[in-house]
Amino acid sequence: MRVSLPHDLGREEVRRRMHEHGHEIADYFPAGLAKVETSWSNKNRMDLHITAAGQRIEGGVNVGENEVMIELDLPAMLGFLRSTLEGAVREHGGKLLEKN
Repeated sequence: MRVSLPHDLGREEVRRRMHEHGHEIADYFPAGLAKVETSWSNKNRMDLHITAAGQRIEGGVNVGENEVMIELDLPAMLGFLRSTLEGAVREHGGKLLEKN
């Protein structure tokens, strides 16, 4: 699953917001369904390690100058969550990228 979110905040501001709010990613899943671990493999990529319904989901958030690309490798068994997750990523991620 890939979701692209455009922004005009610049990389530095998006990275700051991701560091500040990255822990909220578990909230994108139905309540209590997922455990999310994050790490930064470089200054523009936050890696995601998610356990949901006993399945492991790997992915990441790539911070670009004008867009954020969220990638999740959903196992076939969790395919039913795809539209729910895409909607949540667009909603929550969009809010995170709004100019204040």
